[in-house]
Amino acid sequence: MLDKYNRNINYLRISVTDRCNFRCVYCMPEEGVPLMKHEDILNFDEIFEIAQTAVGLGIEKIRITGGEPLVRRNIIELISRIAKIPGLKDFGMTTNGVYLSKYAQELFDAGLQRVNISLDTMNPEKFNKITRVGNIDEVLKGIEAAKNAGLNPIKINCVIEKSENETDAVEVAKYCKENGLQIRYIREMDLEKGYFWQVKGGEGGACNICNRLRLTSDGKIRPCLFSDLEYDVRKLGAEKAILLAIGEKPERGTINNTNKFNNIGG
Repeated sequence: MLDKYNRNINYLRISVTDRCNFRCVYCMPEEGVPLMKHEDILNFDEIFEIAQTAVGLGIEKIRITGGEPLVRRNIIELISRIAKIPGLKDFGMTTNGVYLSKYAQELFDAGLQRVNISLDTMNPEKFNKITRVGNIDEVLKGIEAAKNAGLNPIKINCVIEKSENETDAVEVAKYCKENGLQIRYIREMDLEKGYFWQVKGGEGGACNICNRLRLTSDGKIRPCLFSDLEYDVRKLGAEKAILLAIGEKPERGTINNTNKFNNIGG
């Protein structure tokens, strides 16, 4: 599906929850954020129908995000259903890794192909400070479980302030090299101020080649992370919402005043 700037839109990121078991300093305040009502969040039948429609229209890649997707109850069921959609070529998940030691093998068996895992430092104290509640050992066990399950390639998302030469980023890169992992450096962003940069080691943030749409956990198709444009699936239907989002996808990002990272999926 081509947008008006001749970009092939073939990637859908699906946020399945606005809830997270971390409180990362660059994502939300320590006390958390107001959560959506359960009835406002898409159920599995709705998510599956949207995914199926999207693939039928030309989406080839789906990534499950959150919040933290593995806190969503019965998430394996949804993964299994989406994985069976004919025409889906690339199926992944972005996670903080805490629950991968429990779910990695089930996710692989259900049809998930690969994972991106957040890891900003190798220092346990700094990790706890960044996430406010996290234990790095749980994440490292999750990474190992993902490797053993065959969820490859494993990509590590490392948030940096300005440069991949920062001490924590260098140490994470060393860990990745020693363990056969791919690293992606993501500079801190600000939705409301419109601060974003291209991901180093990935294509995110490169507006001229952006190929993605986002589905928020409450059913809005958004054509751009840094835009307030959104199309309500429940009101418009999945196909119309998707086609409108593609038709109105902006040439480049500006600002986003209506979403937070916990419910749009980054």
